[in-house]
Amino acid sequence: MGVVVENLDLFWSGFLRTLLMSVAAGVIALLLGTVLAGFRVSPVPPLRALGTGYVNVVRNTPLTAVFVLVVFGLPQVDLTFQNYVLAAIVALSVYTSAFVCEVVRSGINSVAAGQAEAARALGLTFRQSLGTVVLPQAFRTVVPPLGNVWIALVKNTSIAGGGFAVADIAFYGPSIIRDNPGSALWVFAGVAFFYMVITVPSAIAISRIERRTAIVR
Repeated sequence: MGVVVENLDLFWSGFLRTLLMSVAAGVIALLLGTVLAGFRVSPVPPLRALGTGYVNVVRNTPLTAVFVLVVFGLPQVDLTFQNYVLAAIVALSVYTSAFVCEVVRSGINSVAAGQAEAARALGLTFRQSLGTVVLPQAFRTVVPPLGNVWIALVKNTSIAGGGFAVADIAFYGPSIIRDNPGSALWVFAGVAFFYMVITVPSAIAISRIERRTAIVR
């Protein structure tokens, strides 16, 4: 326990960086995933093909491979990042957006077809009906799965520290163990605790949001 207290400044620094990556990647993935979900239900065949191809490729690619492509592959085509934190946010956003897309698409498909038909009867375009009629209802039905994607994203940030030298919680854990080889159990417990500081309140908040937005059927 003492080793955690002694290195609390390192744990706190890693916690803040993990939180930064999680929030930034979460917002980007939500926006990108929603756009991709719109592509997947679009009446325009090329957009449907683009959305489907993106999801199938990214969702079936290991996250570590996505990190490698972003961190080491993009610089080969002159797309560089100022630091590994930005690269990690891009990799996490690209990967997570595929899962967000499928969650949002399932919500869109759960909305009664009559809602979209009524919107079209009022003269709304596909984009207008999707944005003003369908998506608001779809998001209310997918709060729990979106919450699960968020919690998975938080834990996936560990790859940034474990394999790509981003100074997050997962990065400081092994380095502290090297300096305190007899305290590995306490160090890993500390690492787990700081992840839970994000995930446990998130789970509680998601549960409350779900109850508030639940659709009475």
